[in-house]
Parts: sequence; C-alpha cells; structure tokens
Amino acid sequence: MSQHDSIAALLSLLHERQNFLVTSHARPDGDAIGSAVGLMHLLDAMGKDVQVAFADPIPLIYGYLPGVKRITHNLPAAPPDATVLLECDSIERSGFARIDAGLTINIDHHKSGRRFAGFNWIDPEASAVGAMIYDLAVASGAGISAAMATCLYTAVLTDTGSFTYSTTTAKTFALAEHLVASGASAHEVAQAVYFSNPPSKIRVLGLALNNMVLEGEVAHAWITQEEMVRAGAVPEDCEGVVNYLIGIAGIETAAFLRELPVAGGELEYRTSLRSKGSVDVSVVAERFGGGGHRNASGCTLPGPLDAARTQVVAELHAAGRGKARQPV
Repeated sequence: MSQHDSIAALLSLLHERQNFLVTSHARPDGDAIGSAVGLMHLLDAMGKDVQVAFADPIPLIYGYLPGVKRITHNLPAAPPDATVLLECDSIERSGFARIDAGLTINIDHHKSGRRFAGFNWIDPEASAVGAMIYDLAVASGAGISAAMATCLYTAVLTDTGSFTYSTTTAKTFALAEHLVASGASAHEVAQAVYFSNPPSKIRVLGLALNNMVLEGEVAHAWITQEEMVRAGAVPEDCEGVVNYLIGIAGIETAAFLRELPVAGGELEYRTSLRSKGSVDVSVVAERFGGGGHRNASGCTLPGPLDAARTQVVAELHAAGRGKARQPV
C-alpha cells in the first residue's frame, strides 16, 4: 500500500470511530510525546473523544507542549473504539501490561517496526512519527493549529537530532517551515528542549564523560546506579549524553550505557547508540533485541558492566567494518 493509500485508509478508520486512546512507548522521548499530543489535537479538531496515556512520566522539559497536561498514566475505564500506538513494535512496548484496545492502529517510522496491529502504517523513510502525523493532519483537511504545530515541530526537531540525521531531507525543512508558519516558535521550542536542563542532568553528563573510553572510531561511556544517586538524577537526565560522544572528531559510532537494577540483584544496561551515518547502528541494536534508526537506536544489555561494554563495542567495530556478526 502506498503512503497516500495508507493515509486515506487511516482517515477512513478515524472518521468511522468516536472514542480513541493514544499512547506510545515506555520512557517517552520528544517524538513520542509531541506526536501523541499532536494527534490528540488533530482528533479534537475532527470532533473525536480522545485520551492520551503514557505508562511512564513525561520529562519535565516537555511541560511547555500545549495540551500536555491532558496526558494521564491510567488507561480508560471502558475500552475505546480504537487505540493508536505510536513508535511501538507491540502493545507491550507501551509499558502497559495489558490494553483493552478496540481496533489497534500502529503508526511507526522505525526500520524495525512490526505489523502487529489491526491497521499498520509504517514508513521508514519518515524523519519522525511527528512527520507522519503532520501528513495525516494535512490530508485530513482539519488544518494545523498553533498548538498542533508546536507539538509536531518538537517531535521532528528532537527525532532528527536537531535536523542533523540522514533522515533530514528537503521535505523535512518544508514541513518545519509550514509548522513555524502555523504558529510553532522555533526559538521557544529550542529554549525549552535544549536550554532548560536541571543541574542533575549536567552532573550526569560530567560523571558519564569521566567514564568515557575511545577505541578507534568507537566511543563509549556509562553511568552506574550509584553515580545516578550521587547526582540526584532521574532516568530522563541521561537523555542526550550519547550525542556528546558521537560529536567527537574521528568517532563514527558511540554507545552510552545506563545501569539498571533488576529483580534478583542482577544488572542490566540501557544502551543508546549513535552513528554519523556511515554505520547502521539499528543493526547492532537489533542483535540485542532492540531497534531504531540508522543513526540512532537503542537496546538493553545484560550485565555485568564489563561484559556489556565489551559486547556492544565489539559489535560497533564489526558494523564499522561492514561485517555481519552473529549475536553475542
């Protein structure tokens, strides 16, 4: 099905139903939140009843988004007519153990996206899910309000690495221009996202960079749970640390590992991967059960720390040489 046909079919489904639940993946980022709230505004404009629910807290830096306070962390008491899952490869990826979903609608732009829902619209060429919601809004004829524009601009800005990833095209800039013309303030969004960090986030950055190791074209760093406690940090404070690693001259791939305590005293490491474009880090993430984009992906590795570091660095080196490796 072409993208045009997918949008037309999805709009038909939306028009046929009244009550909607919108959600996205656990540990939500700017694209997940901006897209979900942007879709909420679109469904509002279409005269629909909509609830947006996330299993995990919304990072404070996204508190400026118009309508973000409507987000709940509880599922509706009665099953909706349809549930829209953004950037999820399964219902479980939302972080909710179970959803009484009605019709499930899957909207995703990850190459690793799975067709698990009743209706699936997956576009790996899209720069962000926010860009897909933008296309849906334009096709709907409902118009782009200033509130929707702010949400979708945030989604695209953050998921393109501030318009630096290879998914950024002329179409991306045309979209951004239209969103700004529709009322999004590029300056205010940038101030909120990039220049409103709590002190704990800067402490985390310092501790992580103190652990940095450079090995040829691969950089990696980590932070332990003890260091997180010492910094007075929360998980969202780790967002963006990996971008400092990939910003080093001569580095082609980077990994940042955050230690997680799990049941039984074992440790896991939430791992963010980045590439300057010559290496597809989504392939590496998929080897460890994760996924994402060519330039930005993630996965979770079992501990101990030294084993996790060794495994992911070895896979990044192998990917850089263009050699396929079996999972470790």
